[in-house]
Amino acid sequence: MKLQDFYPIFTFFANVGYNIQEKFQTECDYLACHTDLVPPDCECCITEGSVNLTALQDDLEKEVFGQHLAKQVVLKLMQIEKRSKPLVLSFHGLTGSGKTYVSQFLAKHFTPMGVESKFVHKIVASASFPHVTQVKTYQDQLLAWIRGNVSRCERSLFIFDEIDKVHPEILHSLIPYLDYHDTIEGVSYRKSVFIFISNTGANVISDPALEFWRQGKRREEIQLNEVEPKLRSYLENTMGSEFYKCDLIKKNVIDVFVPFLPLELEHVKECVRAELRRQGRAEDQEAISRIANGMAYYPKGENAFSRNGCKNVHVRVNLD
Repeated sequence: MKLQDFYPIFTFFANVGYNIQEKFQTECDYLACHTDLVPPDCECCITEGSVNLTALQDDLEKEVFGQHLAKQVVLKLMQIEKRSKPLVLSFHGLTGSGKTYVSQFLAKHFTPMGVESKFVHKIVASASFPHVTQVKTYQDQLLAWIRGNVSRCERSLFIFDEIDKVHPEILHSLIPYLDYHDTIEGVSYRKSVFIFISNTGANVISDPALEFWRQGKRREEIQLNEVEPKLRSYLENTMGSEFYKCDLIKKNVIDVFVPFLPLELEHVKECVRAELRRQGRAEDQEAISRIANGMAYYPKGENAFSRNGCKNVHVRVNLD
């Protein structure tokens, strides 16, 4: 028998029990990508290579504002292709500071097919794990889903939004897949990337940014080592943190806690300009100032930072 003769059998057993959210697609699985049966529109796993860094950097510079630390971390670590463990980044900061936005750009440039790639996966915790009584079921489903997807392509991207709403036991169960292992049950996870997104710790991140603002210093002078250790300590030791009752931090499986700084008025104005460009509208300076100044800022009396970052700027632009 020829290799392709085994394909229907292989794909059946490769898919059973693994994929809980995606369509059953045999035409683009591993074996098909190594035969002459590959359909023209089939997406095959690219095991070598890296993110399109030039395009990623261009998007981050044009669309993400006030986040020099996040940009530095993401761009630097995405250059590293050979790793001894999966890359695990935890994004933290206020709503609207750009956490989800950066993850979307990373997804866009992670594979040639971008966010439509079947090797890019996103989970929104409140939708995927709504019932606390079903934690064990969620654990089993999640681990099978991750294992199945990485079995298909070891270079996979997983984005977990609202990680602060995930039960600690579910987070704890991820540790083996994020740690230093050559393989687990024959599957290697070292080329995979895991992104966690959370609002937890935003106050810890705001403190040094506010101190710099009060002293008239440029926020770009803030270094990662001035923020990350305090953020890590807060997440590990504060009751109510998603990491308080699980061992992800103690086991050192999270590579970097990425702080997203609170946004100033000028950054909100940049967001307004970007939205006007997307809509093909003129960048009217009066309108930009009017919209940006209409957002809520804190602390009271100083109005240094936007309470909601650039969230809902597109709505404000449409209303203006």
